[in-house]
This record gives sequence, C-alpha cells and structure tokens, in this order.
Amino acid sequence: MSYTPDRQRSEGLAKHGARALSSAVLILSVTAVMWVLEAFDYTTDGWLDRFGIQPRDVSDLPDIFTAPFLHAGFGHLMANTIPFLVLGFVAAARGIAKFLAASLIIIVVGGLGVWFLSSANTLGSSILIFGFFGYLVGRGIFERRLVDIAIAVAVVAVYGTMLLGVIPSDPRISWQGHLFGLLGGLLASWFLRRDTASPGRRAAGAPQQPGA
Repeated sequence: MSYTPDRQRSEGLAKHGARALSSAVLILSVTAVMWVLEAFDYTTDGWLDRFGIQPRDVSDLPDIFTAPFLHAGFGHLMANTIPFLVLGFVAAARGIAKFLAASLIIIVVGGLGVWFLSSANTLGSSILIFGFFGYLVGRGIFERRLVDIAIAVAVVAVYGTMLLGVIPSDPRISWQGHLFGLLGGLLASWFLRRDTASPGRRAAGAPQQPGA
C-alpha cells in the first residue's frame, strides 16, 4: 500500500501528538501523587518519612522504591516539582516504554548509591530529576540522532548548573542521591540505546534467502 507524503506527515504528527499527550498525563499523574502523599504526610506529622532510605539497613532496602516519591516538607516538594515536570515530560516524550525502564534503573542505581554512602534518612524526587537529566544527555551521546543531540544541548543549557548538586556541600542535601541518580540516567541511556549496527553487520553469518 502506498502513502502520499501528506498522509505520512499527518500520521506522523498524530503519533507524536498522542505520545506527547500520554507523556504529559503520566508525568502530571505522578506529580499529583507526590503532592497527595506530601499532604498526607503533613497531616500525619511526617509518618511517611519512615519510608525514606535508611543507609545500610538491609530491612530498609525496599524503600529505595518509595523514597523518590516522598519529600521532607512542601518546600522540598515545590523546589523539585518544576524540574521533575519538565525533564520528566521530555524524557517520557522520547518513548514511554523506555522511559519507564529508565526510571526503574535510575531508582535502583540512585537508591543503592544512597543506601551505601549516605549517613541519614534520605527521600525526594531529586534522584529521578538528576536521572532524567543524565538520561536525556546520554541519549544525545549514545543515540546520535539530531533531535536527541539538540535535546541534550538544551537540557545542559537550561539545567546544567544543577550538576553542582553532585558536590558534597550542604549536609541537608543528598549529593549521593544526585550523583547516583545522574549515573543511573546515563547507564539507562546506554542500556536502552538503539542497535545502531548496519543491517549488513547484523545479518553477518546469517544464511541468505534465495534471490536475496
């Protein structure tokens, strides 16, 4: 079946529009959940804070999956909301399935880094924010597509100063979460990169079909 350029273009725009809408709904929903959790935490005098990451406590390891969605007060949450929305949306818009896989890698790598090296109960979406930053920059490096390179450059231009957060400075700020979240994002972009080998290289050694 043949397609006219106009039809192909319209179908492509519709596909990108649907992906953008799905990404926006996903990120807004997660953000709304974080605000609901913080409101509940406020009314219960910090009851949810116990689900942060307690360093080197084996029984607390499952909390690496809850800590990125909890915050130490509304001020902490408000500071994280805008970068979470922006970087999360852009990362999800590049492909939701890969975004979810990348988020899992970021949570595990970032959480384990905090668990091993931190000295205090740690919680907050900074692990994911730094992870999304690393993921988007890593895509520009490993995917080598013009759009991903442009996004990586834009992300560094707008949010590059946040890299100062990986330097130990304020004891109230988890540089471990920032650093290992960033590393988790870079690792995710490498693990989830496209197979850029040429069709000829991928087919090397495979039997050819008659007439091929």
